[in-house]
Amino acid sequence: MNAFRPLLLSVLVLAGCSAVGPDYQRPADAVITRDAAQAPFAGTNDTTAVALKPLPAHWWRLYNDPTLDALIERALTTNTDLRVAAANLDRAQAALEAVQAQAEPTVGVSGGPTFGHVSGVQALQPDARPKSRWSYSGGVSVAYQVDLFGQIQRAIEASTQDAATAQAALDATRVTVAAETARAYADACASGMQIDSAQNSVNVQRRSLDVTSRLQQAGRGTALDVTRARSQLQQLQANLPPLIAQRRTALYRLATLTGDVPTAFPKALAQCDKPPVLAQPIPIGDGAALLQRRPDIRQAESALAAATARIGVATADLYPKISLGLSAASGGPVNLLGERGTFSWSLGPLISWTIPNTGAAQARIAQSEADTRAAYAKFDGAVLGALRETESALTVYAQQLDRNQALEAARNESREAASQARTVFQAGKADFLTVLDAERTLAGTESALAASQATLTSNQIALFLALGGGWE
Repeated sequence: MNAFRPLLLSVLVLAGCSAVGPDYQRPADAVITRDAAQAPFAGTNDTTAVALKPLPAHWWRLYNDPTLDALIERALTTNTDLRVAAANLDRAQAALEAVQAQAEPTVGVSGGPTFGHVSGVQALQPDARPKSRWSYSGGVSVAYQVDLFGQIQRAIEASTQDAATAQAALDATRVTVAAETARAYADACASGMQIDSAQNSVNVQRRSLDVTSRLQQAGRGTALDVTRARSQLQQLQANLPPLIAQRRTALYRLATLTGDVPTAFPKALAQCDKPPVLAQPIPIGDGAALLQRRPDIRQAESALAAATARIGVATADLYPKISLGLSAASGGPVNLLGERGTFSWSLGPLISWTIPNTGAAQARIAQSEADTRAAYAKFDGAVLGALRETESALTVYAQQLDRNQALEAARNESREAASQARTVFQAGKADFLTVLDAERTLAGTESALAASQATLTSNQIALFLALGGGWE
């Protein structure tokens, strides 16, 4: 053993060398490092409906709607996309364990009995008939690949980042599932509200048609008036089927998001006519908080780190690979089992190096470097996309708020006008058509306001989705 000590010491010294290839560090010129990327959002200047407070982990609870809370919690448990993402994470973690195992020694055991004899020619006795007998062989081997140039280390780094990427993908899926469940619930209830409003418009127009028909029969109107009134009624009735289909498809989405067949949605939701309403400004934080929270950004950076580590894996192919082997064996006739002369052992390194074919290794290095550049671009793109989505969602939400407030003011004015028309009619100073016209205007503004409120709730959820909360 003394003869092998210098070899072992040399190998250990070499093994302490740093791994080839670059160590991952966040690029200094990455978009995420820019001051402008971490500044407060420009869209906060357009509305007072948001607050520069941290976004809570369970943002949907801001609606104070137990039904919504229960639906999202169920979706986060049973959603099929989440099951796929969780399986992908398990796979990535198993792959990491497999790579980590390469850094450990491998042990092999072999052995078995045999019965027979060699030929006379092999025994250098052509005329002899060797006697058959039982014999045995058995051995134990230990092999260890010395990671001289860090190929295994870089492979472990890459697989570790792959697992982190899969975890971030799972978190991103949770964000999407929570937001889409809230959106489906809000769409179903908002459609119910719009159906009620549209049905009210139909009822008002039906009364108007009835009065117009009676006036025409009394000689105080024309057939044209009746035709126009009937046409308007049919137009208003035509608005109902799309809204009913919209509510039904939202309920189907909600059922599948929570892991059920489309028709298994909660039946009580088919009667919902009030979408969830926020009673406080939306807490949005700032750009720095957004970039730390969004799992798709974390996913993109983990992919960049993994690609960087794989440059080292490819670079290590330019250098020799050394494995240490130790084996011990025993073999011979069964009657000599355990005798000293049946034992053997060996210890030594195995060196492999494809010196003449470095072109293939250089090509793999170039591929890895190109993959890293692409991953870097995707990382920057994820940051820019997150900022764009958030700023856009803020702008759309702020403008929809203004529109909703204007429609609410118009509805209030129409309501006042309808009340005045009824008062004038009761005083005998106007006919009933004047009342019906005012009520028709009121029904139209109420329908527009209902549609605006539905859009407003959808825009709120789109903003929560852009903010990237819900995975914590």
